[in-house]
Amino acid sequence: MTILEQINDFLWGFPLILLLLGTHIYFTCRLRFPQKNLFRAIRLSLFSSETDSGNLSPFSALSTTLAATLGTGNIIGVSTAVALGGPGAIFWCWITGILGMSTAYGECYLSVLHRHRKKDGLYVGGPMYVLKNGLHNKSLGAFYALCTLAAAFGVGCTTQANSVTRAASLSFGLSPHLVGIVLAAITGAVILGGIKSIGNLCERTVPAISFLYLSGCLLLLILYRHQLLTAIVWILKDAFSFTSLAGGVTGAGLQGALRYGIARGLFTNEAGIGTSAIAAAAAHTDNPKIQAYVSMTAVFWDTVVMCLLTGLVVVCNMLYDPASTVGAAETDLTAAAFSHLPYVGDAFLTISLCAFAVTTLIGWSYFGEKAAEYLGGDRSIPLYKLAYVLMIYLGAIIPMRLVWECTDLINGLMALPNLLALWMLRREIKS
Repeated sequence: MTILEQINDFLWGFPLILLLLGTHIYFTCRLRFPQKNLFRAIRLSLFSSETDSGNLSPFSALSTTLAATLGTGNIIGVSTAVALGGPGAIFWCWITGILGMSTAYGECYLSVLHRHRKKDGLYVGGPMYVLKNGLHNKSLGAFYALCTLAAAFGVGCTTQANSVTRAASLSFGLSPHLVGIVLAAITGAVILGGIKSIGNLCERTVPAISFLYLSGCLLLLILYRHQLLTAIVWILKDAFSFTSLAGGVTGAGLQGALRYGIARGLFTNEAGIGTSAIAAAAAHTDNPKIQAYVSMTAVFWDTVVMCLLTGLVVVCNMLYDPASTVGAAETDLTAAAFSHLPYVGDAFLTISLCAFAVTTLIGWSYFGEKAAEYLGGDRSIPLYKLAYVLMIYLGAIIPMRLVWECTDLINGLMALPNLLALWMLRREIKS
């Protein structure tokens, strides 16, 4: 743990943070602020008639991306960001989402442009193919694929299974072993059906689960309405303070807010990591712009909307009921806030967390599968799926702090080659 913390403190120091923010700002300017076309992009995601011999419709590709990104990062990740970086981390998480939409556009554009068409007519792509076909560097492509495989077992499996286990144990007293077995069985049943099965499930379930969770956040903000303005001011002050204003939580001023806000923002929306581009490459489209705009909206829903609302709920509760956050674990600030939800309380958050975790497990299984296919061909896919299901069970019993440190390390390693490809091929990306 000490070694991991030291590596992450170095990796997520100001050089990587400035590289990510610099990339987000550069592509926002170079692409002439593509965020201005957000509503057009949302319409494209819902009504695009693009057809081709790809694997998924544009909306299914978006749903698969959201399935992988909407999860514990929006709930538990926000809690740890506030606990470790102070309320100001919410601001930097939100900024990461706003500016990260441009980076996500560029990633998905390049992924569609440089994707590979297999003998059966289906498309595969992602940063590993951009590195291989665009930069003509097979070694970096293999390195990225290897990191993606590790992330599928880490980010995709362990963080989700571990968070569900903790929530189910606290709320319902369920055994971690039982929760791990059930999660593994459900996920295994879906991923055996392939990408069509994954896309269909995500398309049907992700919008419904998201609407339910957002409704809970809005109800809590109505309850906390008298603390809302004070919470917003607190977040903004702490975001630019060189000394922590976080009171009872372990904030660390500007550097802590930047480090944990951007790291958690990156974890939840993955802009700069490039994994959303793997799903984008499988879409029914021959126009990189169309899918780039559609995929860009995933960052908006994930971070700009859901992480912001979760963060406001957490900080408002710190003002509304300070006693509930004193001595609370890093991952329990969100649970403390949702305990005030009328009638359903903790059960609502547990059910939401479990539902998001299942879709994330399923979405990330596809990312890892494409990485395994890149490294070992089609014959590696059955072995990967078996290992993935087993890792879900193991993730249910691994200590949470270790899981999050490993997640930050993997995200940082994946960001480096992906950002290199974005900068080297930036002239190919059209607005």
